[in-house]
Amino acid sequence: MTKVGTILLSNGRKLPLLGLGTWQASDEKQLDTALRTALDIGYRYIDTADLYQNEHIIGKVVEEYIKNGKFKREDIYITSKLPTHGHRNPEIFIERSLERLRMDYIDLYLIHAPMPYQNNPETNEPKEEKDGKRIVDLVPFNETWKVFEKYYDEGKLKAIGLSNFNEKQIQEVYDQAKIKPHNLQVECHILFPQKELFNFCKNREISFTAYAPIGSPGRTAVQKGKNLVDESPMKHSLVQKLAEKYRKSPAQILIRQMIQRGISTIPKSTNPERVKENLNVFDFELTKEEMNEFDSIGQNTRLFLFAMQAF
Repeated sequence: MTKVGTILLSNGRKLPLLGLGTWQASDEKQLDTALRTALDIGYRYIDTADLYQNEHIIGKVVEEYIKNGKFKREDIYITSKLPTHGHRNPEIFIERSLERLRMDYIDLYLIHAPMPYQNNPETNEPKEEKDGKRIVDLVPFNETWKVFEKYYDEGKLKAIGLSNFNEKQIQEVYDQAKIKPHNLQVECHILFPQKELFNFCKNREISFTAYAPIGSPGRTAVQKGKNLVDESPMKHSLVQKLAEKYRKSPAQILIRQMIQRGISTIPKSTNPERVKENLNVFDFELTKEEMNEFDSIGQNTRLFLFAMQAF
């Protein structure tokens, strides 16, 4: 079984370097199969969110594995995230995630995005105008963060952090926080390497997690028209060259490059063979010169566009 390294968080806890992303994985049968494949071969880090609508599937499978003695609760790492309509009453959604995951605590819990919307208290879904548009709710980040700190102090959240925040927004939370953010999760890959943001976080002892490390091929299912950025890290000539050299897939090269940068990464797949492939990145190492080649690409292309954010 593959052993995955870890990153030390500022509170002394450890974040695995590689995990399974589950965005767009809401089909119960597909995700169930992918999870079992992942857990059987050594994945011990699963990333989810309220938004993904799959916490209950993950909770069911993980609970079964724990009850069957395949591993202990402390051996599995779970990240989840507060939905954008949960900023005013995060307690509701933290408790909901705990219940769906069938767990007493969540290893890492993040504010999913700095875009607060109003919540419909009857359904706990986003409140919308008649035309279907969500209603903005300008809740200060600090108010939401205080609730995160409360749950952290109670031990129900073992680490807390942010997702899709820029430097200014991170600093706003950081300056007012009693418990400083432990992690930032953002889009990061060779075409959008986030070097400045990574260094900004490093200087504040905030660990870094990359989503879409291979370019999120499945994003085309939701990105249409002007929102679709027609770029693919896996097709880059350097990736293709190194894939041939090391007899690895382009995805494996991209994942390995991210790990060597000291960035935790969560490639998503529900294809059992791809799930296995994505973990098979610890039997080779890119050279210093090859890592420098990635650094010199010089591109800064975001694949996920957030119109509401001031990036």
